[in-house]
Amino acid sequence: MSGTPTDRHGWVAEGGCGDMHLALFHRDQREYLDGLMGFIEPALAAGQPVAAALPPLRAELLRRRLKGAADRVRILDMFELGRNPARIIPAVETLLTTNGGDRLHYIGEPIWPGRSFEEIREATRHEALINLAWPGAKIRVLCPYDTALLPSAVLADAERTHPRVIRDGVESASPAYEGPCVPTGCDQQLAPAPPEATRFRFGLESLAGVRLLVGERARASGLSGQRAEDLVVAINELATNAVRHADGGGTLHVWNRPDRLVCQVQDTGQISDPLVGRRNPVPDVAGGMGLWTVNQLCDLVEVRTGEGGTTVRVHTILA
Repeated sequence: MSGTPTDRHGWVAEGGCGDMHLALFHRDQREYLDGLMGFIEPALAAGQPVAAALPPLRAELLRRRLKGAADRVRILDMFELGRNPARIIPAVETLLTTNGGDRLHYIGEPIWPGRSFEEIREATRHEALINLAWPGAKIRVLCPYDTALLPSAVLADAERTHPRVIRDGVESASPAYEGPCVPTGCDQQLAPAPPEATRFRFGLESLAGVRLLVGERARASGLSGQRAEDLVVAINELATNAVRHADGGGTLHVWNRPDRLVCQVQDTGQISDPLVGRRNPVPDVAGGMGLWTVNQLCDLVEVRTGEGGTTVRVHTILA
């Protein structure tokens, strides 16, 4: 950091190279809150907007530390916003468009102890895609990582997806940063649908059958009326996209896990934009609306695409 301007907290000053996206590695509550305040206080002093999407208990700790300044920070429930990590970038994009042109300082904690393997993998993808999402935008992003409770593989991926890292209150470039690309592990092939999964080959003439099958399985699994309807809408979007863009159809698999209903749509099409479905829809611009809708309606969405086609696996929690 020699020669790099810093503020009174020792952080890289605005305009420093690669300072848009930072990982905060913390070992305890004190380091966590000190790190967050080191990010927040200069922004508030400059009269710039601050937002923080955190797990509820972490959010309460921050409110207490902020005291009278708590009403100047927009605090969001990451359990709700980030249950499906693909929802986060569109939400931050909305904040960017409503902040009056000032620099947005955003704290996001999409990975917390207790998340499933699939959720962590998709949250890691989200972290990587932040580096592509807002080129030239007035934004800085801080992502906390609990080094005492998170697996070492998660911490290693954080170093790969963040240009800069903060340890012991000191910010530095991450030597493991791989540029704006998704870590290889996030693109590993999904495990096959289990043998007991219901399989349904569909085309244009059988889209009604897709909706009927998903609705029946949703209700049989105990999903409420609106939740069942949301899942039917989501899978209909995927199946319709397959009919339009992938040789007229695809294959639907549906199966239960103890805590969720899983639906998967496979087709021969390919997706070239890694941010598809993670941008807020633009009026009168075609493309991306279907997967955006799926991301908004479902608890977790996994997308894999390549020469052999595209697989979209959707999880709906039954609780």
